[in-house]
Amino acid sequence: MPTSGIGTSKTRSARVASAGFTLLELLVVVAIIGLLVQAAALSWRAIGNDQETEQETARLRGMIDLLHEEALMQSRDYGLMFTETGYRFYVFDYQQLEWVEAQGDDLLQPHALRPLLSMTLFLDGREVPLDPDFESQDIENAEPQVMLLSSGEVTPFQIEMSRDGVSGRFDLEVSLDGKVAVTQQEFD
Repeated sequence: MPTSGIGTSKTRSARVASAGFTLLELLVVVAIIGLLVQAAALSWRAIGNDQETEQETARLRGMIDLLHEEALMQSRDYGLMFTETGYRFYVFDYQQLEWVEAQGDDLLQPHALRPLLSMTLFLDGREVPLDPDFESQDIENAEPQVMLLSSGEVTPFQIEMSRDGVSGRFDLEVSLDGKVAVTQQEFD
């Protein structure tokens, strides 16, 4: 076994061990990589498409598709009323000859938008002013802005869904025959 000038022995395994990383060094590197990944995810969310807005748009699209099918299969007329903070579903009652809230169906309960999300409603290409919330509306004489009729016809409309602080938006457009199209606008 070779010895050094001062009398200690330096084996090959001792030289290899001193050339590697310590556990502390590895933990620091892993922590730095984690911070970089987290920063990248946050910046992607700020500049990429917005998941919350996309989810709300997809939820509304699903509800419209479902109600369109239900209207045809059950011969019922549905209504949809929008506010700045959410939307609510109605069913036309032919005995009372008025729109009434859908009772007993959990799927048709009023839906509030998540914080910072907003909607803009367009009918015939013109923006419709929306009430701030359902408390400010005369609920007893509800008049939905959009109707999904048992004949298969739907009030043609467009919803722009956006979130404060994000430049892009999702446009949901429904045609007279109930076809729904969703597009992304202005995302970087």
